[in-house]
Amino acid sequence: MRKALLSGALLAVAAAVIVLLGGSFGDDLQHVALLGAALGGVVGLVPHQPAWGRLAGFATGFVLAWVGFALRAAVLPDTAGGRAVAAFLVILAVALACAVSAGRVPVWSALVGAAAIVGAYESTYTNAPSQFLDESPTAATTILFAAALGFLATSAFAESFAAGRHERREPAADAGWDLEQDSPTTTLDSVLAGEPQ
Repeated sequence: MRKALLSGALLAVAAAVIVLLGGSFGDDLQHVALLGAALGGVVGLVPHQPAWGRLAGFATGFVLAWVGFALRAAVLPDTAGGRAVAAFLVILAVALACAVSAGRVPVWSALVGAAAIVGAYESTYTNAPSQFLDESPTAATTILFAAALGFLATSAFAESFAAGRHERREPAADAGWDLEQDSPTTTLDSVLAGEPQ
């Protein structure tokens, strides 16, 4: 419960800072503040080994979804069929990229990256598909900035929280207790059998 409250508070501060920075960096930043902070927070909070795999997955999904917009603008018709083909290709490419990584790049983080650019740019693209080259870089940099702040807020907290738990766990583990399971690591059968502890 404490972890949820603290991480939520840090994310709330990050979202508020992003909105306030929107006055200096443009209104687009204000519009994606919550989206970027939330998605960056997810990438920062969900544990995965190796840790760099989360960021690699986010970047992979982000770039592939951006390529999907480029295909829609350059090749595919602006119809339901064209959008369906783009969505199919992006998801398939995400799955293939993650499969090639042999588990080092998680699928979930790649999907979060794809969702970030789609959430930030889809409505702008729909209003003016021909302006892809002019408007997509702005949308991409804006959502990346917001997501980066959300990631930094939660990842710094998650690492310090995990370090604190590790330090607290060592003495308890020496005493034969597992704090994560809130139970002894030594079974009653082994104690009754007189096995060495």
